[in-house]
Amino acid sequence: MDDYRNILAKHEDSGGLPLVTHLESVACVAGRIAAKNGMDVRIARRGAVLHDIGKVSPLFQQTLKHGYVRMPGFIFRHEIASLFFLSLLDDLEKDVVIDMIAAHHKSIYDDVRSLGLLDLDGYEDSFGIHSERFEEWSPVALDILEHFDFPVHPVGLEEARSNYEYAVSHCEGLKAGYSLWKGLLMASDQMASALETVDGQMVKKLFVCPDLSFYDRENNLYPLSLTSVDDSRGHTLVTAPTGAGKTDFLMRRCKGRVFYTLPFQASINAMYDRFKEDLKDTDAQIHLLHAASNLKVQDGKVEERIMQRHVGASIKVLTPHQMASIVFGVKGYEAMMLDLKGCDVILDEIHTYSSTIQAIVLRIIEILRVIGCRIHVGTATMPQVLYDKILSLLGGAEKVYEVKLTDDVLRSFNRHIVHKLSSMDDSYQILGSDINDRKKILIVCNQVRRAQSVYLSLKEQYPDVPMMLIHSHYRRIDRQGLEVDLKEVYNQLQEACIVVSTQVVEVSLDISFDVMITECAPIDALIQRFGRINRKRTLETIGKMKPVYVIAPYAGKDALPYDPEVLQRSFDVLPDNGIMEETEVQSMLNKVYPDENFMNIDYSGAIFVNGKWMMKELRHNSKSALLETLDINSATCIVQSDEERYVRNESGTRSELEIPVSYRSVAYLGLRMNKHGTCPYVIPDEAYDSELGLLPDKLRDESNKTYDFL
Repeated sequence: MDDYRNILAKHEDSGGLPLVTHLESVACVAGRIAAKNGMDVRIARRGAVLHDIGKVSPLFQQTLKHGYVRMPGFIFRHEIASLFFLSLLDDLEKDVVIDMIAAHHKSIYDDVRSLGLLDLDGYEDSFGIHSERFEEWSPVALDILEHFDFPVHPVGLEEARSNYEYAVSHCEGLKAGYSLWKGLLMASDQMASALETVDGQMVKKLFVCPDLSFYDRENNLYPLSLTSVDDSRGHTLVTAPTGAGKTDFLMRRCKGRVFYTLPFQASINAMYDRFKEDLKDTDAQIHLLHAASNLKVQDGKVEERIMQRHVGASIKVLTPHQMASIVFGVKGYEAMMLDLKGCDVILDEIHTYSSTIQAIVLRIIEILRVIGCRIHVGTATMPQVLYDKILSLLGGAEKVYEVKLTDDVLRSFNRHIVHKLSSMDDSYQILGSDINDRKKILIVCNQVRRAQSVYLSLKEQYPDVPMMLIHSHYRRIDRQGLEVDLKEVYNQLQEACIVVSTQVVEVSLDISFDVMITECAPIDALIQRFGRINRKRTLETIGKMKPVYVIAPYAGKDALPYDPEVLQRSFDVLPDNGIMEETEVQSMLNKVYPDENFMNIDYSGAIFVNGKWMMKELRHNSKSALLETLDINSATCIVQSDEERYVRNESGTRSELEIPVSYRSVAYLGLRMNKHGTCPYVIPDEAYDSELGLLPDKLRDESNKTYDFL
């Protein structure tokens, strides 16, 4: 057998990374993570070196050769073979290292393919399978371990069996909870695998607290900038209208690394850009966590693009969907827990989510408290029942710094006159007049299909007016271009223009238009939408009103994705031909949401319920547990003409071509799936248009019925 310098960690076709190089990188990252989280650095490095040593086996090495074809029924889990060397550790190290190694790829039992340590031990001669040719390859493994300063001695077959049985016994005795050591190893392994080689300068950037002194700025236009953040209570609840300075205030409340959550891709893209600009003169590592992050930072260094999805950022901008893994125990959740542990977490505008996501956010808050996070909630519009629930979860007034503006200050944020319309047709006369007056008009629809229809109609009616459509179902590269155009072109125009959109413009997108025409949405979402009109706050604009027109709610399926009753109550509480009074917002919210029913969902599969962990350590659930619960853009499509390019290219280019869609909207259509990247569904070319996005009428299931696409 080859000496250890020829042992591979990755397939020959991807460059054939030497195992020693990979282990050095994992150990380097693991040591940094451990040091910054108060964990034993020596154990972290030892577990990192040992975790893949089973890859030395010729049974594994053959799978990395060019042209290898896996035979049916072939079983070899390198992490199981790695456990054969536990006796080289001190007794006090063994249990921790088992936690690091045993489940870093597979749940120890109930694995989706039944390949976990305890799964295999239950119905196969797992030790016999994994110890094949052990006497041949164990000396090479020992040479590698000695290279990393392990005190080694020859390990025979019986000693290997004893080590294996000890690991199985340990795993069988685990209790409900989670393992930060598993999270440490997974985080280290994933980062090292992505970067391939890691140096000391690189890891020094991990787990660095940001310098947030930039936000210690005062401006009389932004009342929260004048509000003290000096309060000993760890958590925060701040209620204030859009434009009052919530983001700066929340950042000033932070003492450590920051996770900043917002609901939509457009809003987190905008916040990422803002933080990068605000903190450009600091050493803060700012990461953006969503599937399109490679696109957003494509002009940065390769290292920066890779680091986006890994642990240790100074500031990480994300949606709560990316944190939902800690509620459902999806693979990798322990690494997310390790990353979050002890951090400041800002939950901005959580009331804008669906009832399902709201309820999951409440469960996230419970877990964040358990792992020592400081939680800061910012809102412009929150029903009292939701506010009270969050306050209770955070420990009540004794633990939470509550900040609200006075009525006098709130009145200075009155900026919209609301008009009610019976239908979209009623808006056409308004449009003509406003276009003649060189107004910038924002039209918001609740469904992609209707947004496309309105856009096409207006484009035909006003062919000479600058106009764009934006929603969530574009190829990511097209969507990024639209976001740039919205902020840097249409937002800056000094002439008439029309933007037709869906909910993607609701939150934290820094645009300021003159007129809004919007379909009725829940009152909290509507108020967020209104915030894109007359947004700029200056001495000249205070007290000036601009119009928003709200169309009467649809019924039945046309009301989706919202509850028709909530829509009707929202429409009823709005003024008609009157000022939207900020002092009345809370009363309006409470009338629309009088009880907690909107927060009740089925938490089946949740791993933390009523203050107790429900799943044993070293286990995790399949991703489907999360996808089935969250009706979010969790699946992807590609058009058929992009498929060859998708297969040929790497993750960054693949991401450009993907169209995010709801898992439920495509999972049962019988569409073919590509086996590369995110395993996207392949759609016909005629089902996509770069101007209009995904075309639902061109997607048909086996019964030739168009699916219900929002």
